[in-house]
Amino acid sequence: MPKYMLIWRTIDEDKQNAAMAEIPFEQMLEKMGKLNDELIKAGVVLAMEGLDPEEHTVVTYADAGEPPVVTDGPYGETKELFGGFYLISVGSKEEAVEWAKRLSYFPGSAVEIRRVPTIDEFPQDNPWIQKELDWRTKTGQL
Repeated sequence: MPKYMLIWRTIDEDKQNAAMAEIPFEQMLEKMGKLNDELIKAGVVLAMEGLDPEEHTVVTYADAGEPPVVTDGPYGETKELFGGFYLISVGSKEEAVEWAKRLSYFPGSAVEIRRVPTIDEFPQDNPWIQKELDWRTKTGQL
């Protein structure tokens, strides 16, 4: 079954912060918790995590042959950052869209949907793919 990542992004920080300020934190937790429970009961959620809004580190690969540069984030515009994600396994992109529509986020935010390719979409005779397949099998991911 295909996997999709639903990525919560900020598109208008002021609008999002204003909307969040209007709702008590406990109410936000309850709203998100109910949806999380629905995802779990439907058997589609593989992972769901929020990201720390304060702690950012960026490793930049600027030029070939040069070592990467490590800097404190955030990186780029706030609207380019994301605050959390769900990894779900559903039958189609359309089903992923329906779950994304139910996410209880705020005005000024967006949910980006990205398909996560599966290991069987890569050349199965490649030795590195074989190593990954072995690891996924040993860890119960396949």
